[in-house]
Amino acid sequence: MSEQNIPQTVLSSQAAYQLANVTKTDAQFDSLTPRWLPRFLDWKALETGIFRLNKVHEGETPLDALCRSTAEDGQVPEGFVDYETAPREYRLNSISTVINIDTRIADLYSSPYDQVSEQIRLAVESLKERQESQLVNSDDYGLLKNVTDSQRVKPISSSPTPDDFDELISKVWKEPSFFLAHPRAIAAFGRECTRRGVPPATVSFYGSPFLTWRGIPIVPTDKLFVDGHKKPQGKAGKTNVLLVRTGEKKRGVLGLHQANLPGGTTRGLAVRFMGVNKQGIASYFLSVYCSLAILSDDAVAVLENVDVGNYYSYKNIEK
Repeated sequence: MSEQNIPQTVLSSQAAYQLANVTKTDAQFDSLTPRWLPRFLDWKALETGIFRLNKVHEGETPLDALCRSTAEDGQVPEGFVDYETAPREYRLNSISTVINIDTRIADLYSSPYDQVSEQIRLAVESLKERQESQLVNSDDYGLLKNVTDSQRVKPISSSPTPDDFDELISKVWKEPSFFLAHPRAIAAFGRECTRRGVPPATVSFYGSPFLTWRGIPIVPTDKLFVDGHKKPQGKAGKTNVLLVRTGEKKRGVLGLHQANLPGGTTRGLAVRFMGVNKQGIASYFLSVYCSLAILSDDAVAVLENVDVGNYYSYKNIEK
């Protein structure tokens, strides 16, 4: 029965709503992602915001050595291990924003959710989304822009195939940690595996399942864009797939953040109260300081320009 047909002597739902307790959620942010990349990286805290990557001077063998069975087999070669005289330095990048909150709004409308806390929470989530994007795409330190030419792989066909993933493993063969790919690229890879009859196994990290290839997890991220978009509209598109080795001891990829920040809350994040102006507007300054260093060239490889729009029809499947 509609509201129009209810007799006037009966309490309507619209009137009853005024006395009802309403259960509500905090603010939902549709564009938030799990941000797996920062979780899978190893991180190093810096004291000064600068990280110098010292390397041995390039050469086939930095130091000759003599392998002998007796003392009379020959003279022991002499020399030293030479260092690069101009090593690269990484300076932490800051990602910042300012949140303005009317103190009247914060005073009157902070039950059940504190308005200041909610605004800061949502701003922090936005900063961390941008942080992950910078770790992948930054012109200065991003993974994509810092892969050497020798570590770049072209696909055998247009789609990402098991053969292509094996080629990446041949480039990062010293204890590879994880693949990194857009969800559409992972789906395209899954279709190629299904077509060949080699479905990828799964493994669980942080309470979530991940596809694997050769035992290496394939980590999804929408920061590896498809044709420049996080959420491509069409079925086709080109993207890249990364294979990463992480960890300082493995001479891999290392996330960098600032230690002991004033107002620091989580890793590399600072929240500072800036005061209240004459109009009663309270301001908060939020900053995330981060960078990323590739300790050796073979710590990362990229499969370039793979097509995610190739589909198959299986006509011989019994119904």
